[in-house]
Amino acid sequence: MNPLEANPIPRPSKIRLALMGLLALSIMMPVTLPVPILRGLVGERFEVSELLTSLFMSINMIGAAIAAPLAGALADRIGRRRPLVVAALLVDALCFVAMTFDMPFATFLGIRLFEGCAHIFALSLVLSIAASLGGAQGRGLTMGITGAGMMFGVALGAPIGGLLGRIDPLRPLLTGAIVLLAASALAAATLLEPLETQKRPGAGAIWRTVKRNRSIIAPLIFAFADRFTVGFYTTTFSLFASGLHGADPPRVGLWISAFMLPFALLSFPFGMLADRLSKTALLCGGSAIYGLLTASLGFWPTDWIGPGMAVIGMTAAIMFVPSMIMTTDLTPPEIRSTAIGAFNTAGSLGFILGPLTGGLVSEAVRAHHGVAAGYQAAFGVAGSAEILCAVIALPFLLRLRARGLTT
Repeated sequence: MNPLEANPIPRPSKIRLALMGLLALSIMMPVTLPVPILRGLVGERFEVSELLTSLFMSINMIGAAIAAPLAGALADRIGRRRPLVVAALLVDALCFVAMTFDMPFATFLGIRLFEGCAHIFALSLVLSIAASLGGAQGRGLTMGITGAGMMFGVALGAPIGGLLGRIDPLRPLLTGAIVLLAASALAAATLLEPLETQKRPGAGAIWRTVKRNRSIIAPLIFAFADRFTVGFYTTTFSLFASGLHGADPPRVGLWISAFMLPFALLSFPFGMLADRLSKTALLCGGSAIYGLLTASLGFWPTDWIGPGMAVIGMTAAIMFVPSMIMTTDLTPPEIRSTAIGAFNTAGSLGFILGPLTGGLVSEAVRAHHGVAAGYQAAFGVAGSAEILCAVIALPFLLRLRARGLTT
């Protein structure tokens, strides 16, 4: 346990926990609303290649990588999170509306970039608040509920987006704007400022504290690798399902939800288990299994994809919440928003590279060995990256355990 949190903080009420989960759901659902209709929303609408279509899912993560650390440092400096969350969600909603207008492809990507800044700004601060509720001993509960809400939002977005986009690919964007407006109202009404925000270190103090807590690099590596592979599932998988298996948008959405729903359902229990079991074992063991399954995905027959995606989602849940909890374990309370921002930045960088890597690998291999081989190679790269992450991180995590900094 972090020595700065020796005095226990009361756990939040069940209603407060439920509202945090609902807010996380409403923030994340717009993320996957466009995923099943990427081909119509981007590729066919602007007449661009699969690689440029994949850029739609990467460009907002570039914005996220820029904005996440700024959001965390700003919140730690001024000691206020709720007004920043509300403002960021309103900006995010406006960006979703703006992307429905007729415009050049470059302008469309520019708005998408700014939308990523607004989205991660809000999400980082909500995660920071969740990490502070209940103290160190109850962090698995609060982060588990919030993480489950995030994954339920991602899971619901894909099938709803597929149904809405069957007739008009712009409908998922308008729906996303409405959901984000509702999220801003919910945040304004329900979010609490953590007690620890009464401490407001200056920028220099924040930077010095970050330098003293470099062990945070361990969960950041997992954040990068996990989002790198998720980038394949949100972009390359959509193109793989429609292009190789002939799946229509609703079926693509259902397959993605088959991955996301078990992920969401199990995020909460694995968050609770992280308070009792070894986070190192959950992170490394879960990553190894998840990586092996991901690497084999391109070889599966069509009938296996639905149930297989559900199994992959179960393994993904093993390390999702534990990696967030470990991030907060390894940092003192006064820079927690900065730490969560760094966690999201690492994840955003992974998400930037995931879709781009998937597009590059699949196109390069397909040119010489065919469509199927291209997608097999892409998912092979994704799975291998996850396994490599576990192998590299394990010795470092064991040293942190030996020092009593994590479990």
